[in-house]
Amino acid sequence: MAENKHRILFVCIHNSARSQMAEAFLNHLAGGDFEAESAGLEPGKLNPMVVEAMQEVGIDISANKTKTVDDMLRKGTLYSAVITVCDAASAEACPVFPGKAKKIGWSFSDPSALTGSKEEILEKTRQVRDEIEEKIKAFIQEVSAPGYWIK
Repeated sequence: MAENKHRILFVCIHNSARSQMAEAFLNHLAGGDFEAESAGLEPGKLNPMVVEAMQEVGIDISANKTKTVDDMLRKGTLYSAVITVCDAASAEACPVFPGKAKKIGWSFSDPSALTGSKEEILEKTRQVRDEIEEKIKAFIQEVSAPGYWIK
């Protein structure tokens, strides 16, 4: 990784949907400035509806593997920010990562908890995908402000 890149870790419950989308969007939209990774509080399985929704916008995450925060802690990576993308109660279970990482909490609906027909679930997953993409775009703008990374 180039020294000037900020490492960002996105965390959700199972690393099956929201954190995977956030990681993919940040790497896709600003990979020159960031290196995003994602993990879950518990092991999970990649959500096929999320894979399909991301493919619709030209991002293929089908080969991604799910990882846990324990996996990431063992790697010892220092992050510029750790961003939870699950509900606030679940985010409380996120461990403290070493270093001076900013802790940021974003709350998105869980595509894995959606019910209905395949098309209804896919439509709701698209809505979550689009919300995450907009949040990532706003984050990129926000962090480009002078002094953002200074504590």
